Amino acid sequence: MLITASGTELGHLDEDHFVKVSLHDGEWSSSSKPSKELPMHRAVYLARDDAHAVIHASPFWSTLAACSSLAIPSNLFVESMYYVEKIAYVDYVHPGSLELGEAVEHAAAEAEVIMLRNHGVIVFDRSVKEAVMRLQTLEMTCRMLVTALQAKLSLHELDALIVEDFLNHANYKPRMNRKVGKRNGQ
Repeated sequence: MLITASGTELGHLDEDHFVKVSLHDGEWSSSSKPSKELPMHRAVYLARDDAHAVIHASPFWSTLAACSSLAIPSNLFVESMYYVEKIAYVDYVHPGSLELGEAVEHAAAEAEVIMLRNHGVIVFDRSVKEAVMRLQTLEMTCRMLVTALQAKLSLHELDALIVEDFLNHANYKPRMNRKVGKRNGQ
């Protein structure tokens, strides 16, 4: 897998800012050290063989939600139904720790959006483009929720049957497969 090197400025990445890491043993041979969040990223790839791009970030609205008890519904609009379909929550564990990696591995088995309490968020998908779309949709959903709460607006949530019908029959795009096994039989 490729992961950003420790200390890189994420807004200005180029090919020299990535470290190639073995999924099998977590080792690397570069002079650059991988991000301290390696256990968390590696855990997603090991848990889900359909994960091809993992993004860990701390965008304002999503992180605000991760630091609160705000429940994030996925049944508000088309993109939220698909990209925020299921969210898993991981209680705070120190960044970079093996314990966080283990907690994320369990969460990745059930959802493609993982809210890290008092830390940030992880999203993953089949491509970087789709993972970015997932992150942007989560951020927009969180912003909508907070704005609605401030304005004392009630949001209309779609019925579960409508959501299920959309996800299974609207041909929006194929859903991720949460029933996949671990990558390479690990």
